[in-house]
Amino acid sequence: MSGHSKWATTKHKKAAIDAKRSKLWAKLIKNIEIAAKMGGPDPSGNPTLFDAIYKAKKQSVPNDNIERARKRGGGLDGGGVDYTTIMYEVYGPQGVALLVECLTDNKNRAAMEVRTAVTRNGGTMADPGSVSRLFDRKGVVVVAKSQEGKEVAEDDLLEATLDAGAEDVNDLGESFEILSDASDVVAVRTALQEAGIDYDSAEVQFVASMDIPVADAAAAGKVFSLIDVVDDLDDVQNVFSNADIPDEVMEAVDA
Repeated sequence: MSGHSKWATTKHKKAAIDAKRSKLWAKLIKNIEIAAKMGGPDPSGNPTLFDAIYKAKKQSVPNDNIERARKRGGGLDGGGVDYTTIMYEVYGPQGVALLVECLTDNKNRAAMEVRTAVTRNGGTMADPGSVSRLFDRKGVVVVAKSQEGKEVAEDDLLEATLDAGAEDVNDLGESFEILSDASDVVAVRTALQEAGIDYDSAEVQFVASMDIPVADAAAAGKVFSLIDVVDDLDDVQNVFSNADIPDEVMEAVDA
């Protein structure tokens, strides 16, 4: 029986991973479609599309899927896409603020699903502007520390990107995060490419201007549960939070 139980657990975990990957791919495909619709289907003349395709490839989205999304978004296949971007503002446990970015073809469905997920998981919907004022739009470029047998140091990134507009470099553990003004994100990732440094993603995100410390493992677990449930919704593209959770609390949550 122990062998059967172990296999059942393994199979369940694999199914969960596959489901997460499928949802991630769907979100990346949406990004490509919207980028192609807004800026044209040629990535060489559309930096947003270039970065959306690059990120999708980094996540192993098949090239055929990427190409179909590019053509569909750019209207090259006779079809087209009609998504609307909606931002919902949320307060979670411990007063943590969340921005929930949706890309949807049905605003009523998205609103109902987000509201239900939030209220059932310890959060409350906030008035427009009450949460967004706590965030700034920033260029965010993520760079892995280990790259083809070499280690990338913080000084390497600063040397390569300061003149391109980099404002700060944050250590994320196995990678670095380079922050810039939203308008400088293309210049920063181009500077990395010219310096021979690979990057995982380059995009404009909402970055908290004021963090909320969450020092209790139980509260941190509730924050993570809320974010996970909301982020798992089909129409949700991104969830941004100002939760500041210390490493020791993170370890307690994972335990």
